[in-house]
Amino acid sequence: MSTPAVSAGPLRRVPVQGRSVARVQRMLDACAELIDEVGYDGLSTTLLAERAGVAIGSVYQFFPDKRAIVQALTLRNVEAYLERLAERIPAGELAHWWDGVDGAIEEYIELHRSVPGFRTLHFGDVVDVHLIDAERDNNAVIADHLADLLIRFHNAPDSRELRFALTVSVEAADALIKLAFRRHPDGDAAVLAESKRLVRGYLQTFALA
Repeated sequence: MSTPAVSAGPLRRVPVQGRSVARVQRMLDACAELIDEVGYDGLSTTLLAERAGVAIGSVYQFFPDKRAIVQALTLRNVEAYLERLAERIPAGELAHWWDGVDGAIEEYIELHRSVPGFRTLHFGDVVDVHLIDAERDNNAVIADHLADLLIRFHNAPDSRELRFALTVSVEAADALIKLAFRRHPDGDAAVLAESKRLVRGYLQTFALA
């Protein structure tokens, strides 16, 4: 899968030329590494410039501060996650629309295992619960995107109740997956399995209500 493009988001200016795009991507890669190593509080633009191999002026050319850099990294992770779901959910042969949520949970787990910085940053809650969108919680944004995919490709009912149920499911799965990765570096298998069982049981109850 290709690296998602850097969206405007928190950028002072969007890189257009190939060299500028690559430089910004290096900054985001460096940010991901440093978030795992020193956390958000320990991150600084000076550390990031050193790790990315760029001048500090290059950092400020594109980002006003470290929060903006972390926000851009979070948006890149969101784009990567949604790309995975967009490839997986339409292609799957699902007996029921809520089976697609299993795939969403599995992809979220894989991000924790394979994407630098993700198990520390998640979708930005360590910085701000509104890091992705000023009007909605980070998990609410993810739940809305998941609802859109399930409605579009698997005939899930487009309703306020569905979106509420998916918001509850995302919050529950997120909490359990974080617990799993606190208990084991690769994610405690029993807790991960329980997260899927809990969400599936809840959504089946919702669908029958």
